Amino acid sequence: MRFVACHLANLRQMYNHQLRLLYFAESQISQVMPRMISESREPDLKRVLDGHLEQTRLHLARLTQILDADSALIQSENRVMAALIQECEAALASATEEPVRDAIIIAAAQKLEHYQIAAYGTLRNFAEILGNLEQAELLDQALDDEKLTDSLLTEIADSANTRADRTD
Repeated sequence: MRFVACHLANLRQMYNHQLRLLYFAESQISQVMPRMISESREPDLKRVLDGHLEQTRLHLARLTQILDADSALIQSENRVMAALIQECEAALASATEEPVRDAIIIAAAQKLEHYQIAAYGTLRNFAEILGNLEQAELLDQALDDEKLTDSLLTEIADSANTRADRTD
């Protein structure tokens, strides 16, 4: 794996860089989430994913608010998120049974959530250290949303994975 060189001289530059990466991750999630919703058959899963899509749109608005107004958002992609989404799409394409598809969607969604939990937690800490307390509060709200979604997905996973195991 080749890492892109990025010269970050201080925490503020790293904070801004990581904000942009998270912004693009959220953008990518907002594009794949409708497919995950349409592919799922479990009503509770659809409900959680649909709610999270709305949260994702809110998170994008918050990140836009946090990012410096004068800083250009060069359209890009978050490679980590792109890899997670590609993995999800490949697994979905191979699933022939609905219960298995739901289990795949839950697993993929939780991977996305765990990335976001780590990113929002890190950025909240950076914002606090940099004295950006209002930004830290916005990031903390998003972190709480991500943790709640992960918890709801875990609850659904118990029954969904059992149904997937019974599929032969």
